[in-house]
Amino acid sequence: MARRRISHIDGVKAVNAVIQAGQSMPESDSDFVTAVRYLLEELAEVAPGNSVEVRVPPLGATQCIEGPRHTRGTPPNVVELSPRVWFDLALGELDWETALAEHKVSASGVRATLAEVLPLALKHVQR
Repeated sequence: MARRRISHIDGVKAVNAVIQAGQSMPESDSDFVTAVRYLLEELAEVAPGNSVEVRVPPLGATQCIEGPRHTRGTPPNVVELSPRVWFDLALGELDWETALAEHKVSASGVRATLAEVLPLALKHVQR
């Protein structure tokens, strides 16, 4: 199980604040930062494992999806995307295939896909 740094209460509160503000909320806003990091923690909990590294620079990264584990250097399966794209994918405002087609996601490696685990099913999020 993933190690939690953000409580569910604080995470959902931040996600809801970002939803309420819409696209106008700056990525430097503390609620936005908390929401993005919380969603990464949720991903690690929903899809535990170490075969895919998801990077959302500069706000965070996590490992997920069961499979071969890497221990040194660059992992063989990496997904990298902006904080806003991650937020939208995690909530289902953007789908995986569209994000790839529009080059909003960099995915390298045969296992580097989040299509089967997104969007995240979040309780108490006001959509």
